[in-house]
Formats: sequence, structure tokens, C-alpha cells
Amino acid sequence: MKLARSVPLAAALLGCAAIPVVAQEKSVERQIAEAVSPLPEPLRRGAEVLGYGDGDGDGRMVVLREGTNTMICLADDPMREGFHTACYHESLGPFMARGRELRAQGKNAAERRAIRIAEIEAGTLTMPDHPAALYSLTGEEGIFDPATGTAPGAAGLYVVYVAYATEESSGISARPAAEGPWLMGAGTAWAHIMYRR
Repeated sequence: MKLARSVPLAAALLGCAAIPVVAQEKSVERQIAEAVSPLPEPLRRGAEVLGYGDGDGDGRMVVLREGTNTMICLADDPMREGFHTACYHESLGPFMARGRELRAQGKNAAERRAIRIAEIEAGTLTMPDHPAALYSLTGEEGIFDPATGTAPGAAGLYVVYVAYATEESSGISARPAAEGPWLMGAGTAWAHIMYRR
């Protein structure tokens, strides 16, 4: 069981201290299988995988498997509620690593976005100058099936980062869509095309 995000709120409402929940530890093999599951099959074998060690329980992200292609995958975080894995092109590495660093500092999503945009504009954080993909799966705890290497029922989100893309330059609407692609962050260095599966 993972640490539920609602525990601190519930504790505050009830006037009691939050009770820590022990995270379920997963083997390195299981973390790798889960981590690469968002990727198309041909990219899975060669992806680098970052995860949470082999049961030492310290929560640090470590390299579980070196890669031989251009993709980096993140294992499901044992301290976050639900199931979430993501894989991205290595050129997005600095941007993604900075996001993890800011999250560890307690920054929320809006703060992380603002800080990284400011750093990109200042030239201290790089973004690729070519299209770069990200694949992710999100679902309920326990949704991953190790027998098939899939997460049936998980929501897929596919993203292609295209710096400074606009509706005019891409022909893609900036209005979020339930089906089909849309452009987020249009005109910015972190502009990206999103597509839900």
C-alpha cells in the first residue's frame, strides 16, 4: 500500500497526527517491467530505467538498468498513491530531472512549471531543439499485470515536446481535447503536443 495523499488532510480534519503508511517494496525486475510498459514494444528492451533500489527502503531514485537506446523510463513511485510510470527521450533528461528535484523541495506543479520556464528562458535549463516524446500510464494501485507486462485500464498520455510551437506553426489546436491531439504551452520553450489514449 502506498502513502495516500489524503492522509495529512484527513489527519488535520480529525485533529490527529498522520499515521505513516509503509510502502510496498517491489523487486528490480518488477519495477523495470512496470517502468517500460508505456513504451511501444520495440523501444522497451533498450530503455534506461530509473527506480527505487532493491528494497533498501531509502526512497532514492537510482539507475536500475542502463540503456542502449534514447529512452529513459521512471518506475512507479512507491510513496505516491496509485500507479504511474513515464518514459521520455533522453534530450528531455535535464528538464525532467529538474522537475524531480523541485518536487523533492516541496514545490507544487505550478511552482515547478514556473521555475523551469524561467530557467529555460534564462538559458540555465536546456530543452531539445527537435521533437522529443514522452509516454505515460496512470491508473489505480495494483493495475499492472506482470504476466502480460501491461496495465489494463490505465490511462495513456502521449506527449511530443516541440519548443515554441503554436497553433499556426503546427496546425494543432491549443484547446484540450478528449480525443485527438492538442497543443499545451503554445509559443513557449516547453510547448508540447498532448494525446490521450
